[in-house]
Amino acid sequence: MRDNSVEHEPQVQLSFPQSEPAWTLTIVPNASLISVPFAELWRYRDLLLLLVRRDFVSFYKQTILGPIWFFLQPLLTALMFYVIFGQIAGLSTNGAPKFLFYLVGVTFWSYFAECFTKTSESFTANAQLLSKVYFPRLIIPLSIVVSNLLRFTIQLLLLILVWIGHVVKGDIFPNATLLLFPLYLLLMASTGLGVGLIFAAATTKYRDLRFLIVFGVQLLMYATPIIYPIGLAPGKWRDLMLLNPLAPLFESLRYGWLGIGDFSVGGLLWATAFAFGVLVTGVLMFNVTERSFIDTV
Repeated sequence: MRDNSVEHEPQVQLSFPQSEPAWTLTIVPNASLISVPFAELWRYRDLLLLLVRRDFVSFYKQTILGPIWFFLQPLLTALMFYVIFGQIAGLSTNGAPKFLFYLVGVTFWSYFAECFTKTSESFTANAQLLSKVYFPRLIIPLSIVVSNLLRFTIQLLLLILVWIGHVVKGDIFPNATLLLFPLYLLLMASTGLGVGLIFAAATTKYRDLRFLIVFGVQLLMYATPIIYPIGLAPGKWRDLMLLNPLAPLFESLRYGWLGIGDFSVGGLLWATAFAFGVLVTGVLMFNVTERSFIDTV
């Protein structure tokens, strides 16, 4: 019988060397602990805007009054100070309208306090996000400063309306130092960001520092001339309070906006030097902690 089976020829498989994939991004640690990746931050500017929008929207999401809270917060706080410290305690405001005096202090203090407290929670509040995806970590504290600046701008509009009314009535007499207002705002943001970065790095290991931040901000407010002019303090206490870099800053603010208080070039230089020093220290500690924070957070 004839064998009809067909013999299959052996198949030859050709193998070609596979080329390695071309990486589009290589993540390496910072060479310098005090370096700031400005170019990388600029590339991630869309993420910065997204985080700013998230913080801004989440502030009034699922609330009844919505963005009205931006106006109610400084108004109610200034009104409380007006009743307690202006009427009951009878603290002097050096002739300035008391409600406006407190409103100026509350508006600017709120910006500094929000920058400080929320920046100090940068690592702990965003631990899950930071452990899953790469992006320059400084994006988060920077987004906090920018989102708080938007809230401050809204509250500043309210302050300006009240301020213009008193200017028209002749109750206050602003002066040319008001033009330094952007510098004051920059110094407050830098100080809040720097101190916040220091505590953000420390709280990843020592969680009880969060309790210190809560009442520490309140104590610092009373140590800063927010609800009283610094001229009310006795001599030695006044000199001690001026060691607080925020004290000459707020006095200069009031001098420009209300025409009362003191404007000290030396105090302004001290506030500038402190803001720069604490910001550099904060970035240094932030960069050190960034490399290993995920193991302790």
